[in-house]
Amino acid sequence: MKIRTFLLAALSAFALSGQAAVTITKSAGWLETAYAEWTPGSYTNYHAYVRPAGGEYTQLDAMLLRNYGDYMRVDALGLKAGNYQLKIVPVDGSGNEVASEAAETGTLAVAAHDRNGFAHFNYSKGVGAYNNDGTLKAGAKVFYVTKQTAKTISTNVAGVGTCTGLQAIIDGYQKGQDKTPIAFRIIGTIQTADMDALSSSSEGLQIKGKAADSELNITIEGVGNDATIKGFGFLIRNSASVELRNLGVMTGLDDGISLDTDNDHIWVHHIDVFYGPNKGGDQKKGDGAIDVKGNSKHVTVSYCHFWDTGKSTMCGMKDESGPNYITYHHNWFDHSDSRHPRIRTMSVHIYNNYFDGVAKYGVGSTTGSDVFVECNYFRNCAKPMLTSLQGSDVNSGVGSSDETKGTFSGEAGGSIKAYNNVMTGSYKFIPYSSTNNKHFDAYVVSSRSEQVPSSVTSLSGGNTYSNFDTNASLMPSITPDDPKDVPAIVTGDKGAGRCEHGDFQYTFNNATEDSNYDVISDLRTKIDNYKSSLIGIVGGEESGTGTGGGEEPTDPTDPTDPTDPSDPTDPGTSTGEYECHFSDKKPSNDFYTVVGNYSDSKGKFTAPNGVTYTMCLKIESSTSITFTTKETMRLYLGFAEGSTPNIKINGEKVVGANAVIEKELPAGTYELKKADSHFLFYINLYSLGGEGNTELAVGEFDVQRLAYNGAAILNPEGKHMRLYTVTGHLLGTNSGKEVSTAHLPKGMYLVVAEGETLRFVVK
Repeated sequence: MKIRTFLLAALSAFALSGQAAVTITKSAGWLETAYAEWTPGSYTNYHAYVRPAGGEYTQLDAMLLRNYGDYMRVDALGLKAGNYQLKIVPVDGSGNEVASEAAETGTLAVAAHDRNGFAHFNYSKGVGAYNNDGTLKAGAKVFYVTKQTAKTISTNVAGVGTCTGLQAIIDGYQKGQDKTPIAFRIIGTIQTADMDALSSSSEGLQIKGKAADSELNITIEGVGNDATIKGFGFLIRNSASVELRNLGVMTGLDDGISLDTDNDHIWVHHIDVFYGPNKGGDQKKGDGAIDVKGNSKHVTVSYCHFWDTGKSTMCGMKDESGPNYITYHHNWFDHSDSRHPRIRTMSVHIYNNYFDGVAKYGVGSTTGSDVFVECNYFRNCAKPMLTSLQGSDVNSGVGSSDETKGTFSGEAGGSIKAYNNVMTGSYKFIPYSSTNNKHFDAYVVSSRSEQVPSSVTSLSGGNTYSNFDTNASLMPSITPDDPKDVPAIVTGDKGAGRCEHGDFQYTFNNATEDSNYDVISDLRTKIDNYKSSLIGIVGGEESGTGTGGGEEPTDPTDPTDPTDPSDPTDPGTSTGEYECHFSDKKPSNDFYTVVGNYSDSKGKFTAPNGVTYTMCLKIESSTSITFTTKETMRLYLGFAEGSTPNIKINGEKVVGANAVIEKELPAGTYELKKADSHFLFYINLYSLGGEGNTELAVGEFDVQRLAYNGAAILNPEGKHMRLYTVTGHLLGTNSGKEVSTAHLPKGMYLVVAEGETLRFVVK
C-alpha cells in the first residue's frame, strides 16, 4: 500500500512537472539575432540565456522576454555571426529557477548583416551603436522602449545632465558633448501618445546633431518581428553614425523616414514602410516613404520593404553640394508606384533591388545626377529607368514633338549607367545606341568596369556621367548577387523587411495591383486598424534598461534625488527654457537657427536672470530666427534698453514695451523677421503647461495649495519651498509659510515645493 501511494505521488508530480516544463515551439537564427518561442505553462516568469555553440550561457535582459498570450518569445540581439543556443528556464513564485524544467533550442545559425554600401565605406568603427561584427560598441548604453517606458527611460547625458524620455535623451545628444554609443530597442507598438515628446512637429521623432555631420552613434532598432512606430516618423538632421533597423513605420505625420540635412554615414535597413497619412492628391499614400536629401551623404538604404508606397524614396533636392554617394540595395519595392529612387544631384548606386509590380516608374535621374543601376530585377515595372525629358519620359514617347513635358520631372536630365539588369513582363525601356543618341533612358554597358563616354549627354542640360563607379577611391568594392536570384533573396527568410517579414501580412493581387497606383482600400484599412498582439513583458519587469550600460531611472518626484529632473538646481536639467544670447557673435543655444549680423555697440539689455548683455543681433531685412516648439510656450525677447520694439512672428507684426516682447506660442514652427530695425540681445522660451509645470496667477491656488499674492508665494501647509531664476540660481527659501517675491524684477521665476516645479510671473 505504501509503495502504491508513493508511485501515485511520483506519477502525479511527474504529470505536473510535464505540464509546467518549457516547450519550445519555434526557434531560429536571423541577422545578428536569434529567437525562440515557447508555450506558457503554469509559470508566469522565466529567465532566458544565450551561448555560442559549446560556450558558456549568458543571461539575457528581462525586457527581451515578451508575452503574447498563447506564446512567449525571447530575442537575443547583438550577436556575431556564428552558431548559438538559447535556453529558457521557468522561475517559481519564490524567484528560484526550476532548472529541471528548462528547455534548450538546437543549434541556431546567426548570419551577419550585409554592410555593403556607402554608409560603411571607409568607416571601420561601425554605424550606430554597433561594431561591424554585430556586437555593441564598448560602453554602449541600451534602453528598451515600450509604450510604458518611452516617457520614463532616463540617463545622464554629458553636458546636459539627466534626460528622461526617448526624445529627451536624443535631444540631449544634440548638445554635442556625448558620443557614448546608445541603442534604443523598440518593443511592440509605439504611438504618438506614448512618447515624452516629438521634437519635429512635421515628421515626429527627431535625431539631430549640434552641427553638420555630428557623430552620435545612435541605433534605433526593433526587437523581434512586431516592433512598430505608428502615427509618426523619423527626422534625421546634422547627424553621423545613425542606424535604423528592424522597424515597421505606419501612418506617420508626413515622411516615414526623412534624412533631411547634412547627414553622414547613415544606415537605414530592414524597415517595413507602409502608407503615410492621406493628404489627398499625389499624397493619398503619404509623402516620402524614405527620403534622402539636404546634403545627406554616405547613406545606405537596404533590405527595406516598401508596401504599395506612392512616393517611395526621394534622393536629393536642388541645394546639395554633391556628389553625396548613396546606395540602395536589396530593397523590395512591392507594388509601389514611383521614386525608386527619384534622384537629383547625387551619385547613387542601385543594385540587387526587386521592383515587383511597379505602376509608374523605377529609377528616375534628373539635375545632373549620376546613377549606376546594376543587377536589379524588374517584374512588370512600367518604366524601369527614366532620364528626365528624354526617352520614355517624354510625354508622347520617342521622337515626340512635345519634348518639354516629362512624366515624372520637368528638370534637366541626369545620367544612368545600366548593367546586367533583368526586365520581365510588361515594361518600356529605351537603351542608348549609335542611332538613338537622343531619346534614351540609360546607357547600357557590357561589363561593370566599362565607362560611359563623355560624348553621351542628357538631352536637357547636356549632363555627362562621372564614372564614379569605376574609381576605387570613391566606390566600395561589391560583388552583386546574380539578378536572377534577387527575387528569392529579397523575399527570403533573411531578406527585406523586419525579422520573419514582420507580423503584418498582406497578399497583393498581381493581376490588378501591378498597374494600379491608387490606394488599396483593404490595405489602408488593415494598416489603420493594425494592433500588436503583445501583452507585455514576461513577469511584468518593465525597467526599460539593459546590460549595455543603461541606468535605472530615478524617481522624478523624489525631492532628495540629486538628479531630480524637476529641480532647477541640477545644472543638467531641462526645465523647458531655451535661453539664448549672442555674446560670441553667434547664438548660445542651437535650438534656434539664426541668420544675421551682430554688434556690440547698440546698447544693452539686462535679462531676468540678472545678466546684462551688450552683444546683439541686428534685426535687419536679411535677419531670420527659426525654431520649433513641441508644446505651448511663452516667447520672451529682450531688446535694447529704452526701446519700444517690434518684430514679425510668422508674418504677424508684434509690438512690445519697455524693451521686451512677450507672446504665447502654440506648438509649431516659427520664424522671426524684421518689422522695423531693432537690436535683439536675448531670447527665451518658457513652458506654460503640464503636470508640475503650472504658471501661478495672482491669488490662484493649485493642487499643491500654493498661491501667489503679487508679493510672496504663500504656503498654508508649511511645505519647504525654494525660489529660483529660470536658469537655476537660488534666490531664497521660505521662512514660515511664505517666500517673498517683492524684491524681484519683472520676469519668470520658479518655485520648487516637495520636488515639483511651478512657474509664476512677476508683472
